[in-house]
Amino acid sequence: MKRIYVLTTVCVLSCLGFTINAQNHIDHMVWDQLLLLNVSNEGKVDYKGFIRDKFLFDKYFKSLSTNYPTENAEDTEKLAYWVNLYNAIVMKMIIDHYPVNSINDLENPWKKKSITINNNQYSLDDIEHTILRKMNEPRIHFLLNCAATSSPKLWNRAYTNRNITQALEERTLDYINDSTKNITTNGEVNLSKVFEWYAKDFDNGDIKNYINRYSKEKISKTSKIGYLEYNWSLNERQ
Repeated sequence: MKRIYVLTTVCVLSCLGFTINAQNHIDHMVWDQLLLLNVSNEGKVDYKGFIRDKFLFDKYFKSLSTNYPTENAEDTEKLAYWVNLYNAIVMKMIIDHYPVNSINDLENPWKKKSITINNNQYSLDDIEHTILRKMNEPRIHFLLNCAATSSPKLWNRAYTNRNITQALEERTLDYINDSTKNITTNGEVNLSKVFEWYAKDFDNGDIKNYINRYSKEKISKTSKIGYLEYNWSLNERQ
């Protein structure tokens, strides 16, 4: 009954035109409901569920190419839009080619131009490196999901201009203190590859200082940092 109720609600919103609300903000409600329905609290994804809901997903995805933040939009709205778009592109890649074992099984997923916005084509790399990272907000790395087991969890809610400030803090705390992603106990420090790949984004490379702001287990200045092997297997709910 829950699935029928949610899908009925989403269909009504879709028919009413869900992309822009009364305040002229981009509305991610359909994405929010699809995530709530198909992603667990642990970030595991029911890709078959997304495929069942593909009509609604595709409608939302298409809307992102024509409804995007203006230059005068709030920074929080811009950030929410681009993070949602990144995660939606990854979702589209997986469900369009499902079943797959990993996003890396696809042909050049990071550089593939996946959407056209205002006559400009964007890939995942374009969004991450030329837009999001230039916003000088390192916590975005804990919101972006690349459908991998070692990836930050895909949140089962959409990001909005209202919730993204709090979400940045909560998702960062969650990721840094996730013992499957980072091991900082008993003097052992093995971190996610995220901190190696994007080291300069975190306090200009002072990884220990950045980690210690959020970690329950503090890293001493003399600790040697290692990096865990990244698990690219699909973050699928079984």
